[in-house]
Amino acid sequence: MNFEFAFHSRRSCVMATRGLVATSQPLATQAGLRVLQEGGNAADAAVAAAAMLCVVEPTSNGLGGDMFALYFDAAKKRVHALNGSGRAAKAANIAELRAKGYAKMPRYTAAAVTVPGAARGWEALLTKFGSVPMAKLLAPAIETAEKGFGVTEWIGASWALGVEKLLRRPGWKSGDLDNGPEQPSGNELLLQGRAPKPGEIIRLPELAKTLRGVSLAGADYIYTGLFARKCAEHVQKYGGWLTPEDMSLHESTWEEPLTCQYRGVTLHECPPNGQGLAAILALNLAQGFDLAAMDEGSRTHLLIECMRLGFADAQRYVCDPAFCEIPIEQLCSEAYSEARRALISERAAESVQAGDPLSGSDTVYFSVVDGAGNACSFIQSNYMGMGTGLVVPGTGVSLQNRGALFSLDENHPNALAGGKRPYHTIIPAMTTRDGELHACFGIMGGHMQPQGHVQVLVNMLDLGLNPQQALDAPRWQLVASEPGLGANEPGGAVLIEEGLREETRATLENCGHKLRELKGFERIHAGGGQVILKQDGLLIAGSDSRKDGQAAGW
Repeated sequence: MNFEFAFHSRRSCVMATRGLVATSQPLATQAGLRVLQEGGNAADAAVAAAAMLCVVEPTSNGLGGDMFALYFDAAKKRVHALNGSGRAAKAANIAELRAKGYAKMPRYTAAAVTVPGAARGWEALLTKFGSVPMAKLLAPAIETAEKGFGVTEWIGASWALGVEKLLRRPGWKSGDLDNGPEQPSGNELLLQGRAPKPGEIIRLPELAKTLRGVSLAGADYIYTGLFARKCAEHVQKYGGWLTPEDMSLHESTWEEPLTCQYRGVTLHECPPNGQGLAAILALNLAQGFDLAAMDEGSRTHLLIECMRLGFADAQRYVCDPAFCEIPIEQLCSEAYSEARRALISERAAESVQAGDPLSGSDTVYFSVVDGAGNACSFIQSNYMGMGTGLVVPGTGVSLQNRGALFSLDENHPNALAGGKRPYHTIIPAMTTRDGELHACFGIMGGHMQPQGHVQVLVNMLDLGLNPQQALDAPRWQLVASEPGLGANEPGGAVLIEEGLREETRATLENCGHKLRELKGFERIHAGGGQVILKQDGLLIAGSDSRKDGQAAGW
């Protein structure tokens, strides 16, 4: 089969009144929608969809990764933020990595493994808001893993990129100094030692067993007992620090969202250690400009510069707030925004420094809204594809590499330390208007995420596009030179999607931006997203063609 990864979306919006689910994979959408149709709420449907995505899109997420969610409680008209990210092992330390010759965090060794937070996050969401037993919600995912599913073009192409990482054959070059021995357990996520091709059926029996364990015993199946011991032993075999105690101590946390006002709505983002702050700061800057009156080139230039400034501050201050105080109130103040806004000119900034407010790689995202008006904006990820690619033997679970986002600079707020959460790229989003749900949305894909939030919101609120149009529009992305530390690379480097108007490109180049076009499968770097808008009692959804997206309602 020939797959060109062209993007010629002519989708109209999906509309419903009794509930709607939008995910990056049709089987996950169906799993979530079935829960709504059988009387479950948005939290229940979210967990069912999340479990299915672990099976059908293991190239992007899984039980070895993390999750975040925003939940709108319609009865109380309140948005809650759930941080389901894991922490570094207690024994993690910079000195040991420096002694091994590392100048920056390794990406694929076990030193990059943090405690996987997904399962505990699912449980936390259900404990607070759910109404359906975990066993029932995970049943469709378990059945799919056992009986098999057809691999799509997108997922098949991504799967092929992870084979060497999963097997760690001699000669595999990851860029790390020590990749460890070969890994037979990597075959648990392959077909006879290779990636499944688009159109092939693959079964994941080891993952099915793990999901069944979670369905019967809850999240403790992951964090205590045999799984935790196997996980720790495997991580230590490949040079990491994780112990069963690190696993057993992990808990999710409920937090107050960060907010900002933009064009009559309130944007809600999860607070640090997530990078939602970057979107908040960028929109605070954009608020001061009449974007709707500008031509596309001028508007795009201005938004890029707003985003560059937002990233400069986020990458300076975002860290685990349990380890370092973050001046959120000052960063988000109007006075600070005015001072930073004054730095924007008609030219692309060659370099941007973080301000001083005290003085003046793959992910799955999905959205669920139920008939009562509850909404869940949910994101889940292993970080770089299948994460480290280290598969806990006999479980089908590949472990994330979120620790790669730590800094080895002892003086940086995001410096590696035991028990600490790293700078996190995955962020869900939600908007409310006058206390009511306005939109439940998100864009996946590393540093693209806050940039995607800004672009989709501007498309809807400033330009009047509907959810599907807002997602279909070509995107731009500031280049990240280092994970977590450089999405505002000096020199104005910007990725743009094919389809951007020639006159817009010319304007950006004249402003000094260095452009590189994303074509075909490369466009996955622009992220995939979902949007559910609530308007006059109607749920209106768009689903991104940059993945196998599907929105469905009833």
